[in-house]
Amino acid sequence: MESEEARPRRRQARGERRMSEILDAAAAVFAEQGYEKTTTNAVAAAAGISPGSLYQFFRSKEAVAQALADRFTVQMRAAHGEAFAPADLAAMDLDDLIDRVVDPLVAFNVANPGFKALFARPDMPPGLATAAGPIQSALLGRVEAILAVRAPGLSAPERTRSARVLVQIFQAMTPVVVAAPEDEREAEVRELKKVLRGYLAPLDG
Repeated sequence: MESEEARPRRRQARGERRMSEILDAAAAVFAEQGYEKTTTNAVAAAAGISPGSLYQFFRSKEAVAQALADRFTVQMRAAHGEAFAPADLAAMDLDDLIDRVVDPLVAFNVANPGFKALFARPDMPPGLATAAGPIQSALLGRVEAILAVRAPGLSAPERTRSARVLVQIFQAMTPVVVAAPEDEREAEVRELKKVLRGYLAPLDG
């Protein structure tokens, strides 16, 4: 017979699995409809459950979005860790450097199309803004650190400005890459890298 301790663990595992399924469905709905148009009914339908069942796990659309933002944050930190892993940046070929940084970040965005629907909003709710702020600051800081090695002639304000431009280029082209058909995506990524290289090459020491 199943022990009394095993039953709560099984219930907890089922609950965690159902929450993950709801968040997967919410990410798809946010990506398709945008944050404002998404409703809890739409999320419940996409998850294959009733709205009442959804409310057992999340009390509102904002709670779903916050939980999804928390998950995105963890995954994005992992992508940043891969993109900016310690390396001899000064000795690395510029094209290799761009590949190393861009590929994990592109892979994250392709795997998480709902990310932009939450974090690229001008009227982002305070809770999501709090989650996104450290990510953006860390990304900018890491790009500045690369420029400090690769473009030592830049002053600190110039490094910050150039890092901001590079991040904006990446963020502006990411939706194009994500929306591209799978057989065209590799070509779009090459175009993104060409643009980044065109900006970086004159700075690269």
